[in-house]
Amino acid sequence: MQMEHIQARTLHARRGTLKNVFSYGVDFVLTDLEEATPRLMSRNRFNLWSLWDRHHGGARRGGQGMAWFREVLDSRGFQSEAAQLLLLTQPSFLWFHFNPVSFWIALIDGTPRAFVAEVNNTFGQRHCYFCAHEDFRTIRPADTLIAEKIMHVSPFQRVSGVYRFNFNISETKIDIRISFEDGDKGVLATLSGHRRIATDKSLMWAAARRPFGALRVLALIHWQAAKLYLKRAPFLKRQPAPTKAITVSQNLGRASE
Repeated sequence: MQMEHIQARTLHARRGTLKNVFSYGVDFVLTDLEEATPRLMSRNRFNLWSLWDRHHGGARRGGQGMAWFREVLDSRGFQSEAAQLLLLTQPSFLWFHFNPVSFWIALIDGTPRAFVAEVNNTFGQRHCYFCAHEDFRTIRPADTLIAEKIMHVSPFQRVSGVYRFNFNISETKIDIRISFEDGDKGVLATLSGHRRIATDKSLMWAAARRPFGALRVLALIHWQAAKLYLKRAPFLKRQPAPTKAITVSQNLGRASE
């Protein structure tokens, strides 16, 4: 496949008595890490935009790239050689890299059969959530895959409750919904955008329209945190990192036919 540039929109809506909602544009790429890239995008070397294997797949700053995802799938009985394996992520901009979440995706016949949400927090920690049906059948948009929250992400949310994942990838669009639920509290996060071939023009436009890439995203995260702090939201200091690297979805819910 050709690398794709997903000019996406993300929305975060806080649940509970203290409300906070924001939405902003963000640039992702969808890639198998093998195809040729536009001139403004490089793999494992400096450019305006870059993808570095060390940033993905395994320990933070010690990643193994696609080899890690293939090993994760094979260890759970999924025949990775029969699938198309992709990474949906924000590329590094110049020297700067930060991804709140990336997604490793396994497709068979164009339909998603398994994915890993690779979650990073601003404290330097990483935890991954592996989601699939037990028989690796197609994950439909109406299917809800549930995993226990393990890692501290927001200082304004406890390390408890569950994530509910809804994942939709079609030939033209990506639409991901993650609902963190902890009693009557939590956060709804969505990511959606159209799939288009990445070009030098689209990458240059992204740099001009949303300058500094992931650095801008990090700044927006801290801006929203400052707003919550001023609203006197309960603040939880940094918590210990998870003792395991991957949490597997435990319960699978399906919407009514």
